[in-house]
Amino acid sequence: MRTGAPLKLALLMDPREEGWPSMDLVGEALLEGLSALPSEVAVTGVRPRMPRLVQRLPGVRERAAFNADRLLTRFGGYPARALLARNQYEAFHVVDHSYAQLVHALPARRTGVYCHDLDTFRSVLEPHREPRPAWFRLMARTTLLGLQRAALVFHGTQAVRAELVAHGVVDPDRLVWAPPGVSPEFHPEPSPADTSESVLAPLEGRPYLLHVGSSIPRKRLEVLFDIFAALRGRHPELRLVQQGGALTHAQREQVARLGIGDALLQPPKLDRATLAGLYRRAQAVLVPSEAEGFGLPVIEALACGAPVVASALPVLREVGEAACLYCPVGDVAAWVETLDALLSGRQLPPTRRLRLEHARRFTWQAHTRTVLEAYLRLLQR
Repeated sequence: MRTGAPLKLALLMDPREEGWPSMDLVGEALLEGLSALPSEVAVTGVRPRMPRLVQRLPGVRERAAFNADRLLTRFGGYPARALLARNQYEAFHVVDHSYAQLVHALPARRTGVYCHDLDTFRSVLEPHREPRPAWFRLMARTTLLGLQRAALVFHGTQAVRAELVAHGVVDPDRLVWAPPGVSPEFHPEPSPADTSESVLAPLEGRPYLLHVGSSIPRKRLEVLFDIFAALRGRHPELRLVQQGGALTHAQREQVARLGIGDALLQPPKLDRATLAGLYRRAQAVLVPSEAEGFGLPVIEALACGAPVVASALPVLREVGEAACLYCPVGDVAAWVETLDALLSGRQLPPTRRLRLEHARRFTWQAHTRTVLEAYLRLLQR
């Protein structure tokens, strides 16, 4: 039984060198939220650096060396750090499920993991959908077993919860629904910290569509490019801004083949205030993914007042509800017709008032409170 002293909680975050902006945001927002409650919780952010060991060796390809250092950190350095911390705190919160292997080094009965989606475990849970070599499946299984050992598993949507239950990953009574929030930078009014005007200067005032996300397969950038190429035939002035994806060789080839390279702008990583400016100025924000765990760009864009067109996935319908327009996954023709109608004024998006009101439902304060109270209840049990 705990005393009345503040809960000593360790927040285990991704190393910054991983380069996952969404995971950085989730960890930093929760750390800030918990730090504002000193009478209830004494929180410590645990975030080791990812050392450049293999990356310093000559003759090793850059990407291969980076991935090797990632694995050494995930399964070596970070678990060792967790072992040293296990007696220093009353409870432990792993921000990213792809680090659930840390639970093996922590007191599992006092540890929780936030499961954003099941992609990390797909090769184990659904090998027919994602065949992988044996060594990869072993790592995925080790991580999955860590998730299964955790006393609490947090999730952002009921769609992810349904997957966890359907696959028998976690007992339902250990699941905690804790949707992410919208950061304060994402709002409909201009901000002095917003430098989007200079970022967008190459467009020379032309209208643009915006996509925010990485270039991993489930984001379906090839569909995004096909949609834009078809739309550009009807709207020659239209441009495409893509933030956050380093294109693969195949994606670069597609851009060249479609002849849209001169209309594609890919700014470097932007601060949140400037990204908010991109949302505010966009004709529409597109989310053509074939799978998502939540879809932060949906609520970020809505909070900035931007129209959103998203894939008709259960998870995105759950997050966006009536505030977004939806198109079938991968159906380029349907996307083109919807966007053409939107751009030409034949179809109106959900009202700006509805978009803003919907986004206000998602706050980091509510997320923080849900997470904290889950650990307080856990320790009282």
